[in-house]
Amino acid sequence: MVWVALLLFFAAGFFLVLHQRQQTQTAATGRRGAATGAIALNAVTAQKGDIGVYLNAIGTVTPVYTSQITSQVNGIVTAVHYAEGQVVQKGAPLIDIDPRPYQATLMQSQGVLERDQGLLAQAQMDLARYQAAWARNAIQKQTLDDQEKLVEQDQGTVKNDQGTVQYDQIQVEFCHIVSPISGRVGLRLVDPGNVVSANGGTVLAVVAQVQPITVVFTIAEDDLGQVLPQLRKRAKLTVDALDRDDLKKIASGTLLTLDNQIDTTTGTVKARAQFANKDSALFPNQFVNTRLLVNTLKGATLIPTAAVQHNGQTAFVYVLQNGKAHMQTITVGVTEGETAQVTGIDPGDVLATSGFDKLQEGSAVTITTGTGAGGSGDSSAGGSGGQGKGQGKGKGGNKASGGSSAP
Repeated sequence: MVWVALLLFFAAGFFLVLHQRQQTQTAATGRRGAATGAIALNAVTAQKGDIGVYLNAIGTVTPVYTSQITSQVNGIVTAVHYAEGQVVQKGAPLIDIDPRPYQATLMQSQGVLERDQGLLAQAQMDLARYQAAWARNAIQKQTLDDQEKLVEQDQGTVKNDQGTVQYDQIQVEFCHIVSPISGRVGLRLVDPGNVVSANGGTVLAVVAQVQPITVVFTIAEDDLGQVLPQLRKRAKLTVDALDRDDLKKIASGTLLTLDNQIDTTTGTVKARAQFANKDSALFPNQFVNTRLLVNTLKGATLIPTAAVQHNGQTAFVYVLQNGKAHMQTITVGVTEGETAQVTGIDPGDVLATSGFDKLQEGSAVTITTGTGAGGSGDSSAGGSGGQGKGQGKGKGGNKASGGSSAP
């Protein structure tokens, strides 16, 4: 009985101490909650800057020239001068075909030409003698006329021989195949010893020009009004080529021209842009995403897209003033990446970028981290800026690269 009483006593004391500690912790938590009733959140400062208006599309890298070389003569391949993937200049030797049969034929035609040239020279000398004799009335007029026609016949024969010689010379030249353009050669398709035939359809080599190179993409017919007037003024419209993920810019070029008709099945028109491609970053038939810059908005109000909230079709932000959050309706214009051009607020306004599940009109707030929306002043700005302290402006963000019109 004594041990039972002692155990009950100690148990009652243990529960009493535990209950008192729980009450103390609850009271401390309540005091901290009362002291920190404001909602902690991150903030950003709206900036003033420039942002571009882009038309986005998908495109295909297309060489300016692509030459598929075939044989113009029959014969045996004696040499292949190019290496696979080699960059060659115009006129560089590619393939040699045995020229000996064509050289022999050329020699025969040259011999025929020389013989007929001799006959023509003899006929011309006779004509000169007949003309002199006719001047002295020593021969009949018919003899002179016959000799004149004989000279004309020999002249025709010589001209025909000259054409034959030129044709045979071309056949000999066809045995030495050179690159018709400057570009990159593909994989080797023939080897020495292979027999090729004239116009047989066998491709001997493929050369594609890669510097410069073009990208073909499409533009919606509704957007032609933004492009055609500038092309008529010969304006240089910038086109950016981005990778498949639409994240990394590969190269920048200029718009060359548009196609002459709209594709009625898709409601689009083809466009071609040219790129210098000095680093060979663009490869023939490569898939790329394109952005055509059609306009640049100067002095726009720029904010991160993370600050924009939507209520149905209405866009709004929470403007932070004097420790309070106030809802402000805005209109979103151009967006690019994480940067949006808006109207309805002013540069310098501090906006909430987190805690939206707790925010309401007039909610008390405390800013834990502030970020700038980009560079300050009138310089180009865009993207999220670096993190800063309190409500101060953060480090300069990414330079604005524009975007397409928001819905």
